[in-house]
Amino acid sequence: MDNNFVKIIPLGGLGEIGKNITVIEYLNEIVVIDCGIAFPDEEMYGVDLVISDIDYLKRNKEKIKGIYLTHGHEDHIGGIPYILKEINVPIYGTKLTIGLIENKLREHDMLSSSKLNIISAEEIVQLENLKIEFIRVTHSIADSCAIAIHTPVGVLLHTGDFKIDYTPIDGKIMNLERFSTLGKNGVLLLMADSTNVEREGHTISEKSIGEALNRIFSGAVGRVIVATFASNIHRMQQIVDASIKYKRKVVFSGRSMENVSKVAMELGYLHIPNEFLISLDDMQTYSNHEITIITTGSQGEPMAALARIAFSSHRKIRIESDDLFIISASPIPGNEKLISRVINQLFRKGIDVIYEDLEEVHVSGHAYKEELKLIHTLVHPKYFMPVHGEYRHLVHHSQLAQNLGMKKENIFIGDIGKILSVSENHAEFCGSVKSGSIFVDGLGIGDVGNIVLRDRKHLAQDGMVTIVVTIERESYSIIAGPDIITRGFIFVKESEELIREVKVIVNEELQRCLDKKIIEWCVLKSNIKKSTERYLFDKTKRRPIILPVIMEI
Repeated sequence: MDNNFVKIIPLGGLGEIGKNITVIEYLNEIVVIDCGIAFPDEEMYGVDLVISDIDYLKRNKEKIKGIYLTHGHEDHIGGIPYILKEINVPIYGTKLTIGLIENKLREHDMLSSSKLNIISAEEIVQLENLKIEFIRVTHSIADSCAIAIHTPVGVLLHTGDFKIDYTPIDGKIMNLERFSTLGKNGVLLLMADSTNVEREGHTISEKSIGEALNRIFSGAVGRVIVATFASNIHRMQQIVDASIKYKRKVVFSGRSMENVSKVAMELGYLHIPNEFLISLDDMQTYSNHEITIITTGSQGEPMAALARIAFSSHRKIRIESDDLFIISASPIPGNEKLISRVINQLFRKGIDVIYEDLEEVHVSGHAYKEELKLIHTLVHPKYFMPVHGEYRHLVHHSQLAQNLGMKKENIFIGDIGKILSVSENHAEFCGSVKSGSIFVDGLGIGDVGNIVLRDRKHLAQDGMVTIVVTIERESYSIIAGPDIITRGFIFVKESEELIREVKVIVNEELQRCLDKKIIEWCVLKSNIKKSTERYLFDKTKRRPIILPVIMEI
């Protein structure tokens, strides 16, 4: 292949949920599309969030001309504060997206050192060899865009997350005309959202939710408590509109909900008359039928406001008998158990709960099969790489493209870190770059790896046993101990015989070593650990972590 080609390198968001980030490289210029996070699964003990390994970007940071953002969801912007600490490059996005990022960077004390650029839909950023064009799309958050990268080789079109909504809440319809024009002029590579490729037909318009909410609100006799995604400002607006219609004051609960609603109101994306907006503290001065609470926790997160309300641990909101709860979101894959747990807890308390299975209180923000067909038909790209969604979604999307007449050899199902090189007349995978996941735990970034997670999993499953003993080096004798401390292994008061036996085994093993004048810590600890592990497994069929602590005097 000659030098006239462009490289596409997904560093996240391919065959997995979240941390979307795609690298486009041509000669001496790199542009990055999105920079998201993923949330930990149940195997990632103690991990707060997951970001992409950006080793490749760090090694090529002098080439990076900016991070270009399709929209303001966490799985597309959440990683920016962590990435900017490593490579401080310009950020480009629409007004709401940049507003949400400003809020994040302010929390990380990085706002003053960051280079943020507000770009309107249909605007173009001109680089030396590349042109980056923002194209309006509809999605579950306002100000969403697709991005077209115009290169000397051809046009690459990245749809971002989208659905085709002909009646969006803000009246800003997806610019299908521009998609069609690009298609007529020739699109070299299409990268399209695959999340809902398995769903037949078309997504329902966001506007239909308003009708369902009005119907529900009209019959509510107490407080209405609605859990939804903090970033779904269109949904928030419809909840507000229904509240105003039925003369209810609006209260926001949950840190992210309060932050996002504040930014959205300041930037003019969320409209609430002052007299209808009150704080949690002011809520007590109104009757229950005058209150709507919009809260976080639609995914059942244990520390989010909804779960704390359900389990009576919220500091300011107590469940009352006439409350009506609405879960205006569908579970992200993997969160089904969490949200079911919260819903069941509310039902146990005799509370009415309305969720997706009962009423149309949520619609997806991702295109269904017929919408994807329309995009393929308008764009008719030369090459296609499905993005966003789990691996099966990528496969199904590639099959959809084949059913529409695209040749199988022109479709590329990528993988994280795998390089796709595309020229005018040729495309192929050619190698890979270092990639993967970095875990963020508290203030630590990347200091929790697979070995630490393995130990945490081991601790969670089998607990630990600490053995403390003091020896005298000169006389080769045991001065104190062994003392046995357990955590998460057994209940000591009911297992005194087992503990006594462990002490005997440790004592014998130590004495055997000391009789041979062996006092090297590593040998003593290893022998104690092996003998104790063997005994405990024989007796309990469990393998707790054994931590010998040897002190010398």
